[in-house]
Amino acid sequence: MIEGIIAAVVGALLGVGGTITYSRNRSAANKNKAEQTLAKAQEKASSIVLKAKDEALELENERRKEWKKTENRLAERELSLDKKLDDLDKRAEKLRSQEDEVEKLKDEIRDVRKKQQEKLEKIAKLTKADATQKLIEMTERDIKHDLTGLVSKLQKDAMDDAEERAQTIILTAMERMSSEVTAERTVTAIKLADEEMKGRIIGKEGRNIQSLQRATGVDILVDDTPGMIVLSSFDPVRRQVARLSLEMLMKDGRIHPGRIEEVVAKAEKQIEKEIKQAGEDAAREVGVTGIPREMLQLLGELKFRTSYGQNVLLHSTEMAHLAGMIAEEIGANVRTVKIATLLHDVGKAVTHKVEGKHHHIGAELARKYGMKEEIAHAIEAHHDDVEATTPEALVVRVVDALSAARPGARNISAENFVERMKDLENIATSFNGIDKAYAISAGREVRVIVSPKTVDDLSAIKLARDIATKIESTMQYPGTIKVNVIRETRAVEFAK
Repeated sequence: MIEGIIAAVVGALLGVGGTITYSRNRSAANKNKAEQTLAKAQEKASSIVLKAKDEALELENERRKEWKKTENRLAERELSLDKKLDDLDKRAEKLRSQEDEVEKLKDEIRDVRKKQQEKLEKIAKLTKADATQKLIEMTERDIKHDLTGLVSKLQKDAMDDAEERAQTIILTAMERMSSEVTAERTVTAIKLADEEMKGRIIGKEGRNIQSLQRATGVDILVDDTPGMIVLSSFDPVRRQVARLSLEMLMKDGRIHPGRIEEVVAKAEKQIEKEIKQAGEDAAREVGVTGIPREMLQLLGELKFRTSYGQNVLLHSTEMAHLAGMIAEEIGANVRTVKIATLLHDVGKAVTHKVEGKHHHIGAELARKYGMKEEIAHAIEAHHDDVEATTPEALVVRVVDALSAARPGARNISAENFVERMKDLENIATSFNGIDKAYAISAGREVRVIVSPKTVDDLSAIKLARDIATKIESTMQYPGTIKVNVIRETRAVEFAK
């Protein structure tokens, strides 16, 4: 039994010892393998490190070469700059020496001039100041007569220009505020049902008529004319308000200050509505849209205005139709032409409020309310004082002459029209040196052809002024008349 146990123990010990021996052998083998792997890795790392060192060394060599080149270039530039600085120093030194030479020459010239002046003074026995004074006296004595004539001529021209300017200012003011037919533009007559109505309109101690005049701004004239009172004002819209107010009061029968103010306010609203409707109707009749509301309002006011007996709104509408036809024929902008002709006299609606000529005022209003410059220019250039630079502006000018100056348009018969044309031509031919004279553009221009042998260029200018002055003093006419004097010289020869 005991032997069996011993044998078992011995066997177990042998087994453990064998296991330990095997494990030790295996560990030794793994260690050898690891050492081999580590050796290979170290060898590979060493080769990589050597290769990297070689590349770094090569890169450092290349950089050193570049630095060397850069150093060489900088050295060359430094040498070049030093050379340029040396050149500049040499040039500066040369310039300084030349300046010194110039100053020496100036001093020598001054000395020479001074010596010559002293010699001249000794020879002439006059100082420089005395010689200057004598020269001035001689010059003044020689040209005194010419200066006197020049001063006289300038004074005469100034007086002529002043007289012409004064005439222009007065005539412009008269054109703005009145016309040849003053009554047609400033008064309106109202027929009364009976003479008793005059007393009711005047009221007790004149309270009613004073209230009417104060509310409307219109003078009410009550005279001995039976069944008639007269409204007088330069503003036709106010006259219309007063006329409508009186008609409403007479129809109602109640005439007292409180009622007058109420009726005048109602009449103003009605007239304003009528003005607006008239402007819209005119634009619709012509066939244009997009006109600013303010311009349509001013256009409607022209319904109550006349120019030498011609209703301005009807004149403008007629012009717009004519202008559309002409513009279509010549290829101009039809819309621009129609709007410009319809609004060309819109400045007349405010000429009693704004200073200036109606075509300038109309153009400024068009610009103010944002209309195109082509339209504003055409409005401004429909009279001769502004040059028409577009086809549309020329069309407006032509149709204005057609509509306004044709026989019968402005209270003038065909016989009177022909007579006026003859008078214009006779006035022109009454001067010496004139070959022919023609009244054209419906009497708005007189074209005078003079003899070039008798009349020179300066005389032609004076002749134009003399003809215009005689026309102004002997004739009555609407608008302006252009006097165009033509002097032409022709040379003819034949080659044989």
